[in-house]
Amino acid sequence: MEQQHQFPTEEVTLPSKGLLYPESSPLSKGVLEMKYMTAREEDILTNQNLIENGTVIDKLLQSLIVTSINYDDLLLGDKNAVLIAARILGYGKDYEFEYNGEIHQADLTKVEDKSLDKSLITNNENKFFFTLPTAKKEVTFKLLTHGDEKAIAAEMKGLKRLNKNSSANVSTRMKYMITSVEGDSETKTIRNFVDNELLAKDARELRNYIAEVQPDIDLTYEHEDKNGDFVKIAIPIGLNFFWPDTEL
Repeated sequence: MEQQHQFPTEEVTLPSKGLLYPESSPLSKGVLEMKYMTAREEDILTNQNLIENGTVIDKLLQSLIVTSINYDDLLLGDKNAVLIAARILGYGKDYEFEYNGEIHQADLTKVEDKSLDKSLITNNENKFFFTLPTAKKEVTFKLLTHGDEKAIAAEMKGLKRLNKNSSANVSTRMKYMITSVEGDSETKTIRNFVDNELLAKDARELRNYIAEVQPDIDLTYEHEDKNGDFVKIAIPIGLNFFWPDTEL
């Protein structure tokens, strides 16, 4: 009989507080149970196939999440919270990194959540409204999930095969975020609108609003420079995020 091992776990609070998931989803509870990293997860981190195809971090997080969820449903901001928790549970809270030739050390337990404004949602629905300031048209949009990111990556890969100089990342993401234009939710309508009608300044205002409402983790570190000024530095996230003392 195979011996079962019980590893210690911790609960991780999601920035969305579960408010954008259907009540039938375990994600609607707003917390996930995660286990501490073991040698098995280090095997994942050193798997060259996973590294080369860009799925190593997702495979790691899926291995660490104990709660039974559909990983594709995870909002990107919530996924960032899981990422930070994975690093803390694996190698501790102190993260040393280089920026502009200087070594910095961030305390990951001090990374703050950017919470969701509850007044913007109803019935746990991932649906938001925005009126484009120039075109004066109302659009609805959703916050992207891991599943959406996979679909976008696949579409971008297909576009690159057709045209190696393709750079449609912004418009492709917009096509997945916008869910209706003036009440019309047809995919053909949305794609045509993004390609042919959406003004650049309206697109920028929409992206800014999406960034404003999206629950997430503030992945910045405040540093006092040599002049005594406090500046915010983006915390770099890569494979070395999970290998603090080792060169891969």
